[in-house]
Amino acid sequence: MSIDVKNLHPLEVKLLRHVCLNEDITTDRIVKELGYKVGQCNQAFSWLSGRGCLKETKREKKTIYEITDIGRQQEKNGTPIERIFLLLKVEKSLLLPEIASKLELEQSEVGSAFGQLSKSKAAQMDSEKHASLVPGAVLPQEAAVTAELLKKAAASEDGCLSDSDLSQEEKEAIAKNSKKRGASGSPFKASEREDIFYALTEIGDETRQEILKANITGEELGELTPQIISSGEWKTSSFRPYSVNAPVSKLVPGRLNPYGEYLQWVKDKLCSLGFEEFDGPLVENEFWNGDALFMPQFHSARDIHDVYRLKNPSHCKTIEEPWLDNVARTHKNGGDTQSRGWQYDFDEEFTRRQVLRSQGTVLSAHQLTHAKVPGKYFGIARCFRYDEVDATHGADFYQTEGIVLGKDVNLRTLLGLLKMFATEIAGAEEVKYVPGYFPFTEPSIEVHIKHPVLGWFELGGSGIFRPEVTKPLGIDVPVLAWGLGIDRMALMHLGINDLRELFSPNIDNVRTRRGN
Repeated sequence: MSIDVKNLHPLEVKLLRHVCLNEDITTDRIVKELGYKVGQCNQAFSWLSGRGCLKETKREKKTIYEITDIGRQQEKNGTPIERIFLLLKVEKSLLLPEIASKLELEQSEVGSAFGQLSKSKAAQMDSEKHASLVPGAVLPQEAAVTAELLKKAAASEDGCLSDSDLSQEEKEAIAKNSKKRGASGSPFKASEREDIFYALTEIGDETRQEILKANITGEELGELTPQIISSGEWKTSSFRPYSVNAPVSKLVPGRLNPYGEYLQWVKDKLCSLGFEEFDGPLVENEFWNGDALFMPQFHSARDIHDVYRLKNPSHCKTIEEPWLDNVARTHKNGGDTQSRGWQYDFDEEFTRRQVLRSQGTVLSAHQLTHAKVPGKYFGIARCFRYDEVDATHGADFYQTEGIVLGKDVNLRTLLGLLKMFATEIAGAEEVKYVPGYFPFTEPSIEVHIKHPVLGWFELGGSGIFRPEVTKPLGIDVPVLAWGLGIDRMALMHLGINDLRELFSPNIDNVRTRRGN
Protein backbone atom coordinates (compact mmCIF):
# COMPACT_ATOMS: atom_id res chain seq x y z
CA MET A 1 0.00 0.00 0.00
CA SER A 2 1.63 3.23 -1.17
CA ILE A 3 0.89 6.38 0.87
CA ASP A 4 1.66 9.88 -0.39
CA VAL A 5 3.28 11.28 2.75
CA LYS A 6 2.95 14.86 1.47
CA ASN A 7 -0.83 14.61 1.86
CA LEU A 8 -0.79 13.36 5.45
CA HIS A 9 -2.36 15.62 8.07
CA PRO A 10 0.03 17.28 10.55
CA LEU A 11 -1.56 15.26 13.38
CA GLU A 12 -0.66 12.05 11.54
CA VAL A 13 2.85 13.25 10.66
CA LYS A 14 3.77 14.26 14.22
CA LEU A 15 2.42 11.01 15.67
CA LEU A 16 4.30 8.80 13.17
CA ARG A 17 7.56 10.70 13.74
CA HIS A 18 7.16 10.20 17.49
CA VAL A 19 6.53 6.44 17.72
CA CYS A 20 8.42 3.29 16.77
CA LEU A 21 7.66 -0.37 16.09
CA ASN A 22 6.67 -2.58 19.05
CA GLU A 23 5.65 0.36 21.24
CA ASP A 24 2.26 0.76 22.92
CA ILE A 25 0.47 3.81 21.57
CA THR A 26 -2.37 5.13 23.74
CA THR A 27 -4.38 8.31 24.09
CA ASP A 28 -2.85 9.05 27.50
CA ARG A 29 0.66 8.74 26.09
CA ILE A 30 0.07 10.98 23.05
CA VAL A 31 -1.75 13.60 25.12
CA LYS A 32 1.13 13.69 27.58
CA GLU A 33 4.05 13.53 25.13
CA LEU A 34 2.75 15.50 22.14
CA GLY A 35 0.23 17.77 23.82
CA TYR A 36 -2.68 16.54 21.69
CA LYS A 37 -6.23 16.90 22.89
CA VAL A 38 -8.25 13.70 23.26
CA GLY A 39 -10.27 14.52 20.14
CA GLN A 40 -7.10 15.07 18.13
CA CYS A 41 -5.79 11.69 19.29
CA ASN A 42 -8.97 9.98 18.20
CA GLN A 43 -8.80 11.66 14.79
CA ALA A 44 -5.17 10.67 14.25
CA PHE A 45 -5.78 7.08 15.39
CA SER A 46 -8.81 6.79 13.11
CA TRP A 47 -7.04 8.19 10.04
CA LEU A 48 -3.89 6.12 10.51
CA SER A 49 -5.86 2.94 11.21
CA GLY A 50 -7.79 3.51 8.00
CA ARG A 51 -4.51 3.83 6.08
CA GLY A 52 -3.22 0.60 7.65
CA CYS A 53 -0.47 2.40 9.60
CA LEU A 54 -1.83 1.48 13.05
CA LYS A 55 -3.51 -1.63 14.41
CA GLU A 56 -5.39 -2.17 17.63
CA THR A 57 -3.58 -4.59 19.95
CA LYS A 58 -5.69 -4.73 23.11
CA ARG A 59 -8.29 -3.02 25.28
CA GLU A 60 -8.16 -2.53 29.03
CA LYS A 61 -11.09 -1.52 31.20
CA LYS A 62 -10.51 0.61 34.25
CA THR A 63 -12.60 2.54 36.77
CA ILE A 64 -12.08 6.29 36.97
CA TYR A 65 -13.08 8.23 40.09
CA GLU A 66 -13.78 11.92 39.47
CA ILE A 67 -14.04 14.33 42.40
CA THR A 68 -17.43 16.06 42.56
CA ASP A 69 -18.35 19.53 43.86
CA ILE A 70 -19.28 17.87 47.17
CA GLY A 71 -15.84 16.23 47.19
CA ARG A 72 -14.06 19.55 46.59
CA GLN A 73 -15.99 21.09 49.47
CA GLN A 74 -15.02 18.19 51.72
CA GLU A 75 -11.40 18.45 50.62
CA LYS A 76 -11.43 22.13 51.59
CA ASN A 77 -13.51 21.96 54.80
CA GLY A 78 -12.99 18.35 55.85
CA THR A 79 -15.21 15.29 55.51
CA PRO A 80 -18.26 15.03 57.80
CA ILE A 81 -16.49 12.32 59.83
CA GLU A 82 -13.38 14.50 60.32
CA ARG A 83 -15.42 17.55 61.29
CA ILE A 84 -17.61 15.66 63.76
CA PHE A 85 -14.54 13.99 65.30
CA LEU A 86 -12.79 17.34 65.79
CA LEU A 87 -15.96 19.00 67.11
CA LEU A 88 -16.54 16.27 69.70
CA LYS A 89 -12.92 16.59 70.82
CA VAL A 90 -13.69 20.15 71.84
CA GLU A 91 -17.38 20.00 72.84
CA LYS A 92 -17.16 16.56 74.45
CA SER A 93 -20.90 15.77 74.32
CA LEU A 94 -23.62 16.94 71.86
CA LEU A 95 -26.94 15.84 70.44
CA LEU A 96 -26.86 14.99 66.73
CA PRO A 97 -29.13 17.95 65.79
CA GLU A 98 -26.71 20.24 67.68
CA ILE A 99 -23.81 18.81 65.67
CA ALA A 100 -25.72 19.39 62.43
CA SER A 101 -26.44 22.99 63.42
CA LYS A 102 -22.88 23.82 64.49
CA LEU A 103 -21.29 22.26 61.39
CA GLU A 104 -24.07 23.38 59.00
CA LEU A 105 -24.55 19.82 57.77
CA GLU A 106 -27.69 17.91 56.80
CA GLN A 107 -28.96 15.69 59.62
CA SER A 108 -28.73 12.70 57.26
CA GLU A 109 -25.01 13.43 56.74
CA VAL A 110 -24.43 13.70 60.48
CA GLY A 111 -26.31 10.46 61.15
CA SER A 112 -24.35 8.56 58.52
CA ALA A 113 -20.96 9.94 59.60
CA PHE A 114 -21.64 9.33 63.30
CA GLY A 115 -22.74 5.80 62.45
CA GLN A 116 -19.34 5.15 60.87
CA LEU A 117 -17.54 6.63 63.90
CA SER A 118 -19.64 4.44 66.18
CA LYS A 119 -19.03 1.34 64.06
CA SER A 120 -15.27 1.89 64.24
CA LYS A 121 -15.60 2.26 68.06
CA ALA A 122 -14.39 5.87 67.97
CA ALA A 123 -17.69 7.36 69.19
CA GLN A 124 -20.61 6.41 71.39
CA MET A 125 -24.09 7.61 72.36
CA ASP A 126 -25.54 7.59 75.87
CA SER A 127 -29.11 6.87 76.95
CA GLU A 128 -30.08 10.53 76.49
CA LYS A 129 -28.77 10.39 72.89
CA HIS A 130 -25.74 12.58 73.55
CA ALA A 131 -22.85 11.75 71.23
CA SER A 132 -19.27 11.71 72.46
CA LEU A 133 -15.88 10.24 71.60
CA VAL A 134 -14.65 7.05 73.22
CA PRO A 135 -11.68 7.83 75.51
CA GLY A 136 -8.45 7.58 73.55
CA ALA A 137 -10.29 7.44 70.22
CA VAL A 138 -8.42 8.23 67.02
CA LEU A 139 -9.84 9.12 63.62
CA PRO A 140 -10.77 5.89 61.79
CA GLN A 141 -8.19 4.80 59.24
CA GLU A 142 -10.78 4.71 56.45
CA ALA A 143 -11.66 8.37 57.08
CA ALA A 144 -8.00 9.36 56.96
CA VAL A 145 -7.52 7.45 53.70
CA THR A 146 -10.62 9.14 52.20
CA ALA A 147 -9.26 12.57 53.15
CA GLU A 148 -5.96 11.78 51.41
CA LEU A 149 -7.79 10.57 48.31
CA LEU A 150 -9.73 13.85 48.17
CA LYS A 151 -6.47 15.82 48.37
CA LYS A 152 -4.88 13.69 45.68
CA ALA A 153 -7.87 14.07 43.33
CA ALA A 154 -8.20 17.82 43.92
CA ALA A 155 -4.51 18.30 43.16
CA SER A 156 -4.63 16.30 39.91
CA GLU A 157 -5.01 18.15 36.63
CA ASP A 158 -8.36 16.61 35.67
CA GLY A 159 -9.67 15.83 39.17
CA CYS A 160 -9.62 12.08 38.45
CA LEU A 161 -8.05 9.00 40.03
CA SER A 162 -7.66 5.65 38.30
CA ASP A 163 -8.21 2.40 40.20
CA SER A 164 -4.98 1.07 38.69
CA ASP A 165 -3.04 3.70 40.67
CA LEU A 166 -4.68 2.95 44.02
CA SER A 167 -3.73 0.53 46.79
CA GLN A 168 -6.23 -2.06 47.98
CA GLU A 169 -6.99 0.05 51.06
CA GLU A 170 -7.61 3.12 48.88
CA LYS A 171 -9.83 1.13 46.51
CA GLU A 172 -12.02 -0.04 49.39
CA ALA A 173 -12.31 3.48 50.82
CA ILE A 174 -13.10 5.20 47.52
CA ALA A 175 -15.66 2.55 46.56
CA LYS A 176 -17.67 3.42 49.68
CA ASN A 177 -17.56 7.13 48.81
CA SER A 178 -18.50 7.02 45.14
CA LYS A 179 -21.56 6.42 42.99
CA LYS A 180 -21.99 5.75 39.29
CA ARG A 181 -25.35 7.50 39.13
CA GLY A 182 -26.73 10.21 41.37
CA ALA A 183 -23.14 11.21 42.15
CA SER A 184 -24.05 14.79 43.16
CA GLY A 185 -24.39 13.63 46.78
CA SER A 186 -21.08 11.72 46.86
CA PRO A 187 -17.49 12.97 47.00
CA PHE A 188 -16.55 10.87 43.96
CA LYS A 189 -18.30 9.91 40.73
CA ALA A 190 -17.28 6.50 39.37
CA SER A 191 -17.26 5.68 35.67
CA GLU A 192 -15.96 2.83 33.57
CA ARG A 193 -13.40 3.72 30.91
CA GLU A 194 -11.71 1.63 28.25
CA ASP A 195 -8.14 2.25 27.11
CA ILE A 196 -7.38 1.17 23.55
CA PHE A 197 -3.78 0.23 22.75
CA TYR A 198 -2.40 0.62 19.23
CA ALA A 199 0.87 -0.42 17.63
CA LEU A 200 2.68 0.62 14.47
CA THR A 201 2.31 -1.75 11.51
CA GLU A 202 4.93 -2.46 8.84
CA ILE A 203 3.10 -0.05 6.53
CA GLY A 204 3.15 2.52 9.33
CA ASP A 205 6.90 2.04 9.85
CA GLU A 206 7.58 2.38 6.11
CA THR A 207 5.48 5.56 6.04
CA ARG A 208 7.39 6.86 9.05
CA GLN A 209 10.72 6.29 7.30
CA GLU A 210 9.46 8.12 4.20
CA ILE A 211 8.35 11.09 6.34
CA LEU A 212 11.79 11.31 7.96
CA LYS A 213 13.50 10.96 4.57
CA ALA A 214 11.36 13.73 3.04
CA ASN A 215 12.02 15.91 6.12
CA ILE A 216 8.30 16.50 6.70
CA THR A 217 7.82 17.76 10.27
CA GLY A 218 4.08 18.40 10.53
CA GLU A 219 4.80 22.08 11.18
CA GLU A 220 4.29 23.03 7.54
CA LEU A 221 1.76 25.82 6.95
CA GLY A 222 -1.60 24.85 5.50
CA GLU A 223 -2.78 28.29 4.39
CA LEU A 224 -1.44 31.70 3.36
CA THR A 225 -2.87 34.45 5.55
CA PRO A 226 -2.49 38.27 5.42
CA GLN A 227 -0.48 38.11 8.65
CA ILE A 228 2.01 35.63 7.15
CA ILE A 229 2.42 37.82 4.04
CA SER A 230 2.85 41.10 5.95
CA SER A 231 5.32 39.61 8.42
CA GLY A 232 7.42 38.01 5.68
CA GLU A 233 7.13 34.63 7.41
CA TRP A 234 6.22 33.03 4.06
CA LYS A 235 9.77 33.51 2.82
CA THR A 236 11.24 31.06 5.33
CA SER A 237 8.27 28.75 5.87
CA SER A 238 7.39 25.41 4.30
CA PHE A 239 3.87 24.86 2.99
CA ARG A 240 1.78 21.74 2.75
CA PRO A 241 1.07 20.85 -0.90
CA TYR A 242 -2.44 21.39 -2.21
CA SER A 243 -4.25 18.30 -3.46
CA VAL A 244 -6.30 18.97 -6.59
CA ASN A 245 -8.05 15.65 -5.95
CA ALA A 246 -9.44 16.72 -2.56
CA PRO A 247 -13.25 16.42 -2.39
CA VAL A 248 -15.21 19.65 -2.60
CA SER A 249 -17.59 20.79 0.13
CA LYS A 250 -21.11 19.42 0.02
CA LEU A 251 -23.96 21.76 -0.73
CA VAL A 252 -26.78 20.91 1.64
CA PRO A 253 -30.13 22.71 1.44
CA GLY A 254 -31.87 23.82 4.63
CA ARG A 255 -34.15 21.31 6.33
CA LEU A 256 -36.02 20.72 9.57
CA ASN A 257 -34.29 19.04 12.47
CA PRO A 258 -35.24 15.31 12.27
CA TYR A 259 -36.23 15.12 15.94
CA GLY A 260 -38.23 18.34 15.79
CA GLU A 261 -39.93 16.97 12.66
CA TYR A 262 -40.75 13.74 14.52
CA LEU A 263 -42.28 15.60 17.48
CA GLN A 264 -44.51 17.57 15.13
CA TRP A 265 -45.54 14.35 13.37
CA VAL A 266 -46.55 12.81 16.72
CA LYS A 267 -48.62 15.88 17.57
CA ASP A 268 -50.36 15.79 14.17
CA LYS A 269 -51.12 12.08 14.56
CA LEU A 270 -52.64 12.43 18.03
CA CYS A 271 -54.70 15.47 17.01
CA SER A 272 -56.03 13.50 14.03
CA LEU A 273 -57.22 10.84 16.52
CA GLY A 274 -59.29 13.41 18.39
CA PHE A 275 -56.88 14.31 21.21
CA GLU A 276 -56.62 17.90 22.42
CA GLU A 277 -53.13 19.22 23.21
CA PHE A 278 -52.22 20.75 26.57
CA ASP A 279 -49.06 22.49 27.75
CA GLY A 280 -47.63 24.21 30.81
CA PRO A 281 -44.60 26.03 32.26
CA LEU A 282 -41.20 24.41 32.81
CA VAL A 283 -41.15 25.78 36.38
CA GLU A 284 -43.70 24.15 38.65
CA ASN A 285 -44.36 24.04 42.37
CA GLU A 286 -44.23 20.87 44.46
CA PHE A 287 -48.04 20.93 44.73
CA TRP A 288 -48.71 20.25 41.04
CA ASN A 289 -45.46 18.35 40.45
CA GLY A 290 -46.18 15.82 43.19
CA ASP A 291 -48.79 16.61 45.87
CA ALA A 292 -51.73 16.77 43.43
CA LEU A 293 -50.60 13.37 42.13
CA PHE A 294 -50.89 11.82 45.62
CA MET A 295 -47.11 11.54 45.95
CA PRO A 296 -46.30 11.89 49.66
CA GLN A 297 -43.99 14.73 50.53
CA PHE A 298 -41.49 12.23 51.96
CA HIS A 299 -41.31 10.20 48.71
CA SER A 300 -37.72 9.43 47.62
CA ALA A 301 -38.34 10.76 44.09
CA ARG A 302 -38.73 14.25 45.61
CA ASP A 303 -35.22 14.28 47.07
CA ILE A 304 -32.87 17.18 46.26
CA HIS A 305 -30.66 14.79 44.28
CA ASP A 306 -33.51 13.84 41.93
CA VAL A 307 -35.32 17.16 41.43
CA TYR A 308 -33.84 20.49 40.39
CA ARG A 309 -34.98 23.24 42.77
CA LEU A 310 -35.12 26.96 42.02
CA LYS A 311 -32.93 29.25 44.05
CA ASN A 312 -34.77 32.50 43.35
CA PRO A 313 -37.71 32.65 43.78
CA SER A 314 -37.62 29.47 45.85
CA HIS A 315 -41.37 29.40 46.56
CA CYS A 316 -44.51 30.47 44.72
CA LYS A 317 -46.88 32.89 46.48
CA THR A 318 -50.09 30.86 46.62
CA ILE A 319 -51.73 27.59 45.51
CA GLU A 320 -55.16 27.69 43.87
CA GLU A 321 -58.19 26.81 45.96
CA PRO A 322 -60.13 24.63 46.47
CA TRP A 323 -57.44 22.31 45.09
CA LEU A 324 -54.93 22.99 47.89
CA ASP A 325 -57.43 22.24 50.65
CA ASN A 326 -58.81 19.16 48.86
CA VAL A 327 -55.38 17.67 48.20
CA ALA A 328 -54.08 18.47 51.70
CA ARG A 329 -57.04 16.66 53.31
CA THR A 330 -56.53 13.69 50.99
CA HIS A 331 -52.88 13.39 52.06
CA LYS A 332 -53.76 13.72 55.74
CA ASN A 333 -56.68 11.33 56.04
CA GLY A 334 -58.07 10.53 52.58
CA GLY A 335 -60.58 13.41 52.49
CA ASP A 336 -63.68 12.44 50.51
CA THR A 337 -62.01 9.60 48.60
CA GLN A 338 -62.76 6.72 51.02
CA SER A 339 -59.00 6.35 51.49
CA ARG A 340 -56.90 6.61 54.65
CA GLY A 341 -54.47 8.95 52.88
CA TRP A 342 -50.81 9.00 53.90
CA GLN A 343 -51.49 9.85 57.57
CA TYR A 344 -49.02 12.73 57.98
CA ASP A 345 -49.18 16.50 58.52
CA PHE A 346 -49.28 18.13 55.09
CA ASP A 347 -46.57 20.82 54.83
CA GLU A 348 -47.98 23.88 53.06
CA GLU A 349 -44.55 25.54 53.00
CA PHE A 350 -43.06 22.53 51.19
CA THR A 351 -45.89 22.43 48.65
CA ARG A 352 -45.09 26.00 47.47
CA ARG A 353 -41.44 25.15 46.74
CA GLN A 354 -40.53 25.71 43.09
CA VAL A 355 -38.84 23.04 40.97
CA LEU A 356 -38.15 22.32 37.34
CA ARG A 357 -40.90 20.04 36.07
CA SER A 358 -39.67 16.48 36.73
CA GLN A 359 -42.52 14.56 35.05
CA GLY A 360 -45.07 15.25 32.35
CA THR A 361 -47.89 14.01 34.59
CA VAL A 362 -48.01 17.47 36.16
CA LEU A 363 -49.76 18.64 32.97
CA SER A 364 -52.43 15.98 33.44
CA ALA A 365 -53.02 17.14 37.02
CA HIS A 366 -53.59 20.70 35.81
CA GLN A 367 -55.92 19.48 33.03
CA LEU A 368 -58.13 17.52 35.42
CA THR A 369 -59.34 20.77 37.01
CA HIS A 370 -61.13 21.80 33.79
CA ALA A 371 -61.29 18.63 31.66
CA LYS A 372 -64.39 17.67 29.68
CA VAL A 373 -65.98 14.28 30.28
CA PRO A 374 -65.61 12.32 28.10
CA GLY A 375 -62.31 13.76 26.87
CA LYS A 376 -58.91 12.91 25.41
CA TYR A 377 -55.83 15.06 26.04
CA PHE A 378 -52.09 14.87 25.39
CA GLY A 379 -48.98 16.98 25.73
CA ILE A 380 -45.29 16.76 24.87
CA ALA A 381 -43.44 17.99 27.92
CA ARG A 382 -39.77 18.72 28.49
CA CYS A 383 -38.83 17.35 31.93
CA PHE A 384 -35.76 17.70 34.15
CA ARG A 385 -34.49 15.02 36.50
CA TYR A 386 -30.99 14.31 37.75
CA ASP A 387 -29.60 11.30 35.93
CA GLU A 388 -26.28 10.11 34.57
CA VAL A 389 -26.35 10.67 30.82
CA ASP A 390 -25.97 7.54 28.68
CA ALA A 391 -27.51 5.93 25.59
CA THR A 392 -31.01 5.74 27.13
CA HIS A 393 -30.92 8.42 29.89
CA GLY A 394 -30.73 12.20 29.87
CA ALA A 395 -30.77 14.91 32.56
CA ASP A 396 -33.51 16.62 30.57
CA PHE A 397 -35.84 14.73 28.31
CA TYR A 398 -39.22 14.82 26.59
CA GLN A 399 -42.29 12.83 27.62
CA THR A 400 -45.55 12.42 25.78
CA GLU A 401 -48.14 12.68 28.48
CA GLY A 402 -51.85 12.06 28.19
CA ILE A 403 -55.18 11.25 29.81
CA VAL A 404 -58.48 9.77 28.62
CA LEU A 405 -61.58 10.39 30.76
CA GLY A 406 -64.90 8.60 30.52
CA LYS A 407 -67.35 6.33 32.30
CA ASP A 408 -66.57 3.39 30.01
CA VAL A 409 -62.76 3.53 29.75
CA ASN A 410 -60.89 0.63 31.34
CA LEU A 411 -57.64 -1.34 31.32
CA ARG A 412 -58.31 -2.76 27.84
CA THR A 413 -58.63 0.78 26.51
CA LEU A 414 -55.27 1.67 28.08
CA LEU A 415 -53.50 -1.41 26.66
CA GLY A 416 -54.79 -0.51 23.20
CA LEU A 417 -53.37 3.02 23.53
CA LEU A 418 -50.01 1.70 24.73
CA LYS A 419 -49.82 -0.71 21.79
CA MET A 420 -50.52 2.16 19.40
CA PHE A 421 -47.67 4.21 20.89
CA ALA A 422 -45.24 1.29 20.87
CA THR A 423 -45.96 0.00 17.34
CA GLU A 424 -47.28 2.94 15.32
CA ILE A 425 -45.48 5.90 16.90
CA ALA A 426 -42.26 4.24 18.09
CA GLY A 427 -42.19 1.60 15.33
CA ALA A 428 -41.36 -1.31 17.64
CA GLU A 429 -42.05 -4.86 16.55
CA GLU A 430 -41.70 -6.51 19.97
CA VAL A 431 -43.68 -5.11 22.92
CA LYS A 432 -44.35 -6.36 26.44
CA TYR A 433 -46.25 -5.03 29.46
CA VAL A 434 -44.82 -5.24 32.98
CA PRO A 435 -46.66 -4.55 36.27
CA GLY A 436 -45.42 -1.31 37.83
CA TYR A 437 -45.95 0.94 40.82
CA PHE A 438 -46.68 4.66 40.86
CA PRO A 439 -48.25 6.52 43.81
CA PHE A 440 -50.91 8.03 41.56
CA THR A 441 -52.18 5.03 39.52
CA GLU A 442 -53.73 1.65 40.30
CA PRO A 443 -53.29 -0.61 38.43
CA SER A 444 -49.94 0.60 37.06
CA ILE A 445 -48.28 -0.74 33.92
CA GLU A 446 -44.87 -0.23 32.33
CA VAL A 447 -44.56 -0.77 28.58
CA HIS A 448 -41.24 -2.12 27.28
CA ILE A 449 -40.02 -2.34 23.69
CA LYS A 450 -37.08 -4.15 22.11
CA HIS A 451 -34.49 -2.08 20.25
CA PRO A 452 -32.42 -3.97 17.64
CA VAL A 453 -29.14 -2.82 19.25
CA LEU A 454 -29.93 -1.69 22.82
CA GLY A 455 -32.31 -4.58 23.55
CA TRP A 456 -35.29 -4.26 25.88
CA PHE A 457 -35.86 -0.97 27.65
CA GLU A 458 -38.76 0.78 29.37
CA LEU A 459 -40.76 3.15 27.18
CA GLY A 460 -42.66 4.60 30.12
CA GLY A 461 -45.34 4.15 32.76
CA SER A 462 -49.12 4.24 32.70
CA GLY A 463 -52.19 3.28 34.67
CA ILE A 464 -55.61 4.38 35.90
CA PHE A 465 -55.53 7.42 38.19
CA ARG A 466 -56.42 6.65 41.80
CA PRO A 467 -59.52 8.37 43.27
CA GLU A 468 -57.07 10.21 45.58
CA VAL A 469 -55.84 12.04 42.45
CA THR A 470 -59.07 12.60 40.52
CA LYS A 471 -61.68 13.37 43.19
CA PRO A 472 -59.80 16.26 44.89
CA LEU A 473 -59.47 17.84 41.43
CA GLY A 474 -63.17 17.52 40.63
CA ILE A 475 -63.30 14.35 38.47
CA ASP A 476 -65.45 11.36 39.41
CA VAL A 477 -64.98 9.04 36.39
CA PRO A 478 -62.12 6.65 35.47
CA VAL A 479 -59.07 8.43 34.02
CA LEU A 480 -56.44 6.58 31.99
CA ALA A 481 -52.99 8.16 32.17
CA TRP A 482 -49.61 7.58 30.60
CA GLY A 483 -46.20 9.23 30.54
CA LEU A 484 -43.92 7.79 27.87
CA GLY A 485 -40.38 8.75 26.90
CA ILE A 486 -40.80 10.19 23.43
CA ASP A 487 -37.01 10.50 23.16
CA ARG A 488 -36.87 6.70 23.42
CA MET A 489 -39.62 6.32 20.83
CA ALA A 490 -37.45 8.41 18.50
CA LEU A 491 -34.56 5.94 18.98
CA MET A 492 -36.66 3.32 17.23
CA HIS A 493 -38.41 5.59 14.75
CA LEU A 494 -35.25 7.34 13.52
CA GLY A 495 -33.07 4.22 13.66
CA ILE A 496 -30.42 5.48 16.11
CA ASN A 497 -28.72 3.84 19.07
CA ASP A 498 -28.06 6.73 21.47
CA LEU A 499 -30.38 9.42 22.86
CA ARG A 500 -27.55 11.95 22.68
CA GLU A 501 -27.66 11.78 18.88
CA LEU A 502 -31.08 13.47 19.00
CA PHE A 503 -29.38 16.64 20.25
CA SER A 504 -26.10 16.15 18.39
CA PRO A 505 -23.94 19.26 17.79
CA ASN A 506 -22.63 17.43 14.70
CA ILE A 507 -24.44 19.34 11.95
CA ASP A 508 -23.57 16.66 9.40
CA ASN A 509 -25.53 14.08 11.40
CA VAL A 510 -28.52 16.43 11.54
CA ARG A 511 -28.33 17.05 7.78
CA THR A 512 -28.18 13.39 6.81
CA ARG A 513 -30.53 11.88 9.41
CA ARG A 514 -33.88 11.08 7.88
CA GLY A 515 -36.98 12.14 9.79
CA ASN A 516 -40.47 10.81 9.33
